[in-house]
Amino acid sequence: MQEIVTFVLGYLLGSIPFGLVLVRMAGLGDIRKIGSGNIGATNVYRTGRPALALATLVLDASKGAIAVVVAGLLSDWNSGPMALAGAGAFLGHCFPVWLGFHGGKGVATYLGTGLALDWRVAGLCALVWLIGAGITRYSSAAALAATLVAPVLFLAFGELAFAAAAVFMTALVYYRHKENIARLRAGTESKIGQKGTSAQTRSG
Repeated sequence: MQEIVTFVLGYLLGSIPFGLVLVRMAGLGDIRKIGSGNIGATNVYRTGRPALALATLVLDASKGAIAVVVAGLLSDWNSGPMALAGAGAFLGHCFPVWLGFHGGKGVATYLGTGLALDWRVAGLCALVWLIGAGITRYSSAAALAATLVAPVLFLAFGELAFAAAAVFMTALVYYRHKENIARLRAGTESKIGQKGTSAQTRSG
């Protein structure tokens, strides 16, 4: 029962569409009608308001971190409920019930979840992202690489429950990035810093 409660609480927290709310509060309309239509930080950046994008990134990451911490407090830091709460927050961000299950791609929430589960894993994944982005200039490719190594790192640190949650989140990240993967293969994916108003999105 405890696991179910923490998962549901995580989902509800993760489903808060901060990108949508912040853009509307700034008087810029519906983020779902801008750029790619995604509610994540990458698409919020396309509004020309980098401060809004940064705020979206931080808040989306915080959803995962807060869900894990709350689950830890409620379960006396039991790894099972914590992993389920993080996975729930991630699922809520990707498929929020309030928006007809059309949400973001989950990279920021994944990072926040990972940070709360084990800061070492989050730090190493962030390093992988930075290296990947620096080499390829593709945010999506860097995100895919970073999330791919996360389950392996959790396993290396002996955290089986966290590794299982990471496998679930990584699989969903790849599913949510299927269009990006197709564009990467075709050589048409947008690079970091590349301007444009197409329906392409890199991550977030």
